[in-house]
Amino acid sequence: MNDKSPPAVRQKTFEELKKVNQFQAEYWSARDLQPLLGYSHWRNFEKAVNKATISCEQSGNKPDYHFARADKMIVLGKSLSHS
Repeated sequence: MNDKSPPAVRQKTFEELKKVNQFQAEYWSARDLQPLLGYSHWRNFEKAVNKATISCEQSGNKPDYHFARADKMIVLGKSLSHS
């Protein structure tokens, strides 16, 4: 049988997605975790993150300690070069 489908792309594991900041604290990027957790669109995963943030607060924890906003800048259009 001649299968023409492309080879499966291996997703990184949770541990492979881990990042470490300058204070040696471990953290994960929601955008990196999104596909690993089965979310194909950011807007759907963002809803889950928002619910988790509310749940964190309702359980007596401080969401700002557990959920940091890290907005990515998106460059639009062509950059202009001044000669």
